[in-house]
Amino acid sequence: MRRLTLLVNADNTLWESNVFFEHTLERFFLLVEPFGYARAYARHILNETERHNIQQHGYGVRSFARSLEQSYMPPRVLDGVPETLAYLSSRHRMILFTKGEPAEEAAKVERSGLQGFFDSIEIVTDKSIRVYRDLIDKHHVVKSHAWLVGSSALEEINPALQAGLNAAFVPHSATWNKEASELQSGTGKLLIVSSFRGLRNHF
Repeated sequence: MRRLTLLVNADNTLWESNVFFEHTLERFFLLVEPFGYARAYARHILNETERHNIQQHGYGVRSFARSLEQSYMPPRVLDGVPETLAYLSSRHRMILFTKGEPAEEAAKVERSGLQGFFDSIEIVTDKSIRVYRDLIDKHHVVKSHAWLVGSSALEEINPALQAGLNAAFVPHSATWNKEASELQSGTGKLLIVSSFRGLRNHF
């Protein structure tokens, strides 16, 4: 097989992330429900507040809750990830592509123990078609021989396809409600696998 470039997302693709937020949200809803805050209403208010805070302060653990940090670190690497990365990195150029507060994300990557599988690590504050195009230019990526691997249709798969990359969708059971979106078509190919380990069958 010809050597490809694989741009691999981190949160919810290589390690657990949203599951910790969801567990915390569940506890929050249970606490406020007896005081007259219906679950659907509390979720709506929280979503609007979080959207506003993200615009003002960006992404990161600190903008959600300091108390979450202890359970959020170190990353809980998902089943099958290390051995699959070992296999893929022996055959292809690997770029870790993740979004968040730079210092937090860099520390997460280091604690995960997975950085050795990647040729480059890119940490961005947002994921959009423009960001993907900038990444393509920076690393001289041949789009027809490059795949984005991710777990979010909204922020990873769709913009990657629209930027001309191929994309491998690895759904996560705890996909953040903000990221829930229908997969859209683009100029690249779309692959859907049931687990990260399943990438071995295609790459």
